[in-house]
Amino acid sequence: MTPEQIAAFFIFALVAAITPGPSNVLLTATGMQAGLLRGLPCLFGVSAGMGAMMFLAAYGFGALVLQHPQILQVVRWLGAAFLLWLAWKIASAPVGGGQGAEAPRTTGFFGAALLQWVNPKAWLVSAGAVATYLPGDADSALLRAAAFALVFVSAALPSGFVWLVFGAAAQRFLRAPRRQRGFNLAMGLALAASVVMILR
Repeated sequence: MTPEQIAAFFIFALVAAITPGPSNVLLTATGMQAGLLRGLPCLFGVSAGMGAMMFLAAYGFGALVLQHPQILQVVRWLGAAFLLWLAWKIASAPVGGGQGAEAPRTTGFFGAALLQWVNPKAWLVSAGAVATYLPGDADSALLRAAAFALVFVSAALPSGFVWLVFGAAAQRFLRAPRRQRGFNLAMGLALAASVVMILR
């Protein structure tokens, strides 16, 4: 990739990664429930999962999806069902019960990485990125795919970190169980709304 191609794709990746979507709602909810440090595995998982998807899309899987839109449609509907279930889990998550209460279970590295494979936004971003930004003149398809994934991950990490910090910062304002419940409900509804918008 030329410097101009890298810059153009990085800007695309930054916008795609920082705009609201299922992964960022998950990162915000994780930051609120677990805090910044305990939420880092979720951040790394989201970025690694998207990087792996970008790699495979750039290596040739993206072309397969673009040639067979029904594959993307099936994934979108299966992913939507899973994400709506996740929205329910976030909205109904138990709230802190004060000191000595058990820490809430949060999505870790592997769960966040696997989430990308049922995330309709991730599939749409990957397929669109390959169709628009992938150079076709590289000597090695493997190196081209690796560079594509690396650029995306370098944009996804700081973008996701913003959402994780936002959730962690919200902890101090949401100490009351009633406020925590309201926040969880808002995050669950936001995730459900993002799924509906993607499926339109």
